[in-house]
Amino acid sequence: MKGLANLAFIAFIGIFPAMGQEKGWTLDKSHSKVEFTIVHMALSEVSGRFKEFDITFASSKEDFSDAAINATINVASITTDQERRDNHLKSNDFFDAVQFPTITFAGKSFEKVDEKKYRIIGDLTIKGVTKAVTFNAEHKGTLSTQQGPVMGWKATTTINRFDFNLKWNAMIENVGLVAGEDVTISLNLELRKQK
Repeated sequence: MKGLANLAFIAFIGIFPAMGQEKGWTLDKSHSKVEFTIVHMALSEVSGRFKEFDITFASSKEDFSDAAINATINVASITTDQERRDNHLKSNDFFDAVQFPTITFAGKSFEKVDEKKYRIIGDLTIKGVTKAVTFNAEHKGTLSTQQGPVMGWKATTTINRFDFNLKWNAMIENVGLVAGEDVTISLNLELRKQK
């Protein structure tokens, strides 16, 4: 299964537009995060993140209006800082990490809204279900360093987990559902221009 997942990842990267190495950016994983938040028992929010992911980004325009972005996330790398909950999330009740080892996002459009704000539309695939989603993104800036240009991005979206067959839940009397339906996904990314 791991071999198939790796093959799928290679195939996924293969659809990335051929814009030339000088136009591409590589992810600085040590300064990037993929996180999510969900309401718990209608009282508080529980957050988690994925420790293993990769994102490809390329653009031939200075304002990034033609940018192409794709992402792959390793489901088994999920963590909420509680092992029992993490194992439940990896099970068939939620992500089914064995049968569906990756979450993918294939960007289709990258629309500039104003000076630093963008709207990213693409196909998000979770647990074998693909839906179009829209991320609201902000370009945090680009800096010149001795290692080359570095830029930062923040992007967020909210999805209904039921749309992706993540339907497990339980009811608590006088409270309602243990876990909310809506999940907010946040990407905080630092990318370095390829030499």
